[in-house]
Amino acid sequence: AFLGPPEVNISSCLTCINVTIKLPASHLRKNEKLWSLIDIYRELDYGITLKTLDGEHKRPWKKITEEIFSTVIEELHPNRNYCVSVTVAASLNKNSIPSDWKCVTTDSVAQQDYYTAAVAGAICFSLILASALKCMHAGGYILQTTSLPHSLV
Repeated sequence: AFLGPPEVNISSCLTCINVTIKLPASHLRKNEKLWSLIDIYRELDYGITLKTLDGEHKRPWKKITEEIFSTVIEELHPNRNYCVSVTVAASLNKNSIPSDWKCVTTDSVAQQDYYTAAVAGAICFSLILASALKCMHAGGYILQTTSLPHSLV
């Protein structure tokens, strides 16, 4: 029997990629319950292949004991396109089908600066708005607590 392919989702950060992996389903039932691959093998290995402009790079295999897990591929270059494929294998079963390639572009430095500028701008705008409302309230333009004299009405 072949293992795979796992379900893979990726998201980017400035110099890294977050990879979330969901193990493939098994078709083995015991007492009417569908067993997971972890129920069957207790422990599996996964390997990630990273594709860049200069070729494919196989990362070292690692052990897993969870159905869904995440890992981070670090030390990448900002604003570059990377593709990821994941393979799952068991010690007793080396027949595996790799996941489809999932591609993402790591964030650019300018994009990170944009987020910072956007947040700072929102905070400044909020402070200016709050102080303007406070001045208007103090000047009696909004939320008047005392009514106008009858002669001014």
